[in-house]
Amino acid sequence: MSNTAGGRNSNAMITRIVFTGVMAAIICVITMFRIPLGQSKVHFANSMCLLSGLLLGPVWGGTAAGLGSAIYDIALGGYSFFDALITFVSKFAMAWVTGILYKTWVLKKEEKSWKENILPLIVSCVLGALTYVALYMLKTWLFKMYVEPVPADTIPGVMIAKLIPSLINAAFAVVTAPIFYHAVRPALKSSGILKQLEEAR
Repeated sequence: MSNTAGGRNSNAMITRIVFTGVMAAIICVITMFRIPLGQSKVHFANSMCLLSGLLLGPVWGGTAAGLGSAIYDIALGGYSFFDALITFVSKFAMAWVTGILYKTWVLKKEEKSWKENILPLIVSCVLGALTYVALYMLKTWLFKMYVEPVPADTIPGVMIAKLIPSLINAAFAVVTAPIFYHAVRPALKSSGILKQLEEAR
């Protein structure tokens, strides 16, 4: 019996590792498609970061979100390792908050219909997305104050120019992540993959 349990745990671990790699790759590729907006860019990767938190939980989902985004920064975005490290932390936090809240509010309770779960799912995504916006704005402020100093009276304008596309990204992610989640969840559940992803959250 213990061997059977050990086999299940091993399979679940392999599934989580593979799925984390797949989500990281998806996030990296999707980040390539950006639409310029003011002094920043709008992209669709944040919805995949939220989806990672929903499907994989806080740690594995955070790892997928942070790793995929950091790989893009280094390999395709032309950013420094330091920038990629900041990206990893902020994207990890985004998915971590989403995953931990969804795990607490939904997965630990008895299974309900998707209509009953939709509000906590959306709130989890909102708070996860706002976590990233807050960290991104903090990074912007610190950089403009100490790393790439600019006149103090120009900082509010820079912050607003960064905040607007960040909020647009967040809103898009909050709308689309629950849709993606409910689109892929039935297939993952019927195949047994979802159970393995949820076993060790």
